[in-house]
Amino acid sequence: MKKISRRDFIKVTAAGMGALAISTGLMGCSSDDDGNAPYQVTFSHGVASGDPLSDRVIIWTRALPDDAGAEVSVSWEVADDAGFTNLLHTGTTQTSAAQDFTVKVDVLNLQPGATYYYRFTANGATSPAGVTKTLPTVSPEQVKFAVFSCANYPAGHFNVYAEAALHDDLDAVIHLGDYIYEYGAGGYATEDAAAIGRTLPDDNANEILTLADYRKRYALYRSDANLQALHHKTPFITVWDDHEVADDTWKSGAKNHNEGEGEFEDRKIAALQAYFEWMPIRPVVDDNQEIIYRQFQFGDLVSLYMLDTRVLARDKQLDYLDYLDPVSGNFNAPQFSADVSDANRTLLGAEQRNWLQNAMAASNATWQVLGQQILMGRMLLPAELLTQLLDPDPNTILPAFAELANIKGRILMGDPSVTDAERARVETVLPYNLDAWDGYAAEREVLFETAKAMNKNLVALAGDTHNAWASDLKTLSGDHVGVEFATASVSSPGLETYLSLPDDATTIAQTELGVTTLVSDLQYLNVNQRGYLLTTFTADEARADWRFVDTVKSPTYQLAAARSVSYKTLPGQNDRKLIAV
Repeated sequence: MKKISRRDFIKVTAAGMGALAISTGLMGCSSDDDGNAPYQVTFSHGVASGDPLSDRVIIWTRALPDDAGAEVSVSWEVADDAGFTNLLHTGTTQTSAAQDFTVKVDVLNLQPGATYYYRFTANGATSPAGVTKTLPTVSPEQVKFAVFSCANYPAGHFNVYAEAALHDDLDAVIHLGDYIYEYGAGGYATEDAAAIGRTLPDDNANEILTLADYRKRYALYRSDANLQALHHKTPFITVWDDHEVADDTWKSGAKNHNEGEGEFEDRKIAALQAYFEWMPIRPVVDDNQEIIYRQFQFGDLVSLYMLDTRVLARDKQLDYLDYLDPVSGNFNAPQFSADVSDANRTLLGAEQRNWLQNAMAASNATWQVLGQQILMGRMLLPAELLTQLLDPDPNTILPAFAELANIKGRILMGDPSVTDAERARVETVLPYNLDAWDGYAAEREVLFETAKAMNKNLVALAGDTHNAWASDLKTLSGDHVGVEFATASVSSPGLETYLSLPDDATTIAQTELGVTTLVSDLQYLNVNQRGYLLTTFTADEARADWRFVDTVKSPTYQLAAARSVSYKTLPGQNDRKLIAV
């Protein structure tokens, strides 16, 4: 494997950062905005905004000419009214194929807690208008986020984005990653693509590996009208997960990067460059697009920390198969326990972890919110389910879940007839997902103890799993330190597909009850629906409301209100346990 130093990585990626224009106010209009250039421009990928602060925000578009060799002059306008009668910012920048014709402008000198309207023009063409807003500096009455993860274009329509775009009171959209997927036609969750009209184009139908591949995949996703509608209406705050590069990415490789696909570092550089070109994200460190962890402050109500648990520093995931004797099938529990609890294993890396701890210590906000990719709550299941979960058979795994959940239920009810052997079956547990924080338990404990020592109200947001979850967050000694709200996927299939669950309400309900009974800190699970998460923060509570759609296999859908639920947590060291609403 080719090795690349951090200095070399920065040097290579700096070339792909693209020109981030700066707007400080009224700077005049473009001289060629009358359509006289010898090419036509379209804004077919819409507009977007992101990374809002109290005095600035990124605005984005793509000005695509019909001449791939053109250099396009693009002008922007920012106003405080929808009719653009009171212009506050104007300016012009250049874009070309070197930036995939994308344009990003950091609009400065804005007022806190204010709404703004923006649009772009190029060679006589005008983009759609977008709406954005800045962060408050005084404490707001509430802060509301819509939280998303795992949007797979061939797997289904982006109805979830369309539903969220109906909200008029969002402060920001938080996207926790898997904004795109890297697979080609015939890959993961593409079996219905032709039937539902979501096939990959011929020039981008293979697994994406190069910069041109990643750029085309973003262009496909951003052609979706529902995604455009949400971008037009609300600023995004984003982090990447694995599929922006490849499945189960870690700092030096990925499960879905195989022999014959070139050097992983080359692929990663290409993937991150395309991400920075296409997403309305502000560079955190000049000329370095590997670092994206950053903080957003909503007055003294919410401190939001966007973390990178995937690309920057993650150690390679553990694999249960490495601990199974291929002959006897015996599991090497002592070695696994030593490895999974190794204090040197990291997701964040020392630099990011220290930054987070220092930022939390300095924050006086009521709520400390972690915007990150993967489940943080403990998902420990009976060890005897391990081999079945590695290769699930619904004919055996569902009865096994039911039997073990029944034993656990009897224990919780104080049934004196529970035998020692039965108790051992449900109390001998192993992590369900080693790609999540359960595979990096020591570092998680450091963060939990940090929150406990600082008496912080911790709320973790998560995606990645394609299902909705709510968990209490506890230290190893059992102290409550916070809660976790995890969003379902936009379109990627969830546990219902992995476990081959039949599509009937009774089986779904029994499965959800079984899992929540067996996993001690888990309070809620939706095992089979696509959706998003609304999180609302006030001085008195942090509330999660899950919203699900009844289908992603058709562009016609309904909100599945019957399965929507809410949980809340109250601030204070002793009041953090999840409460059903």
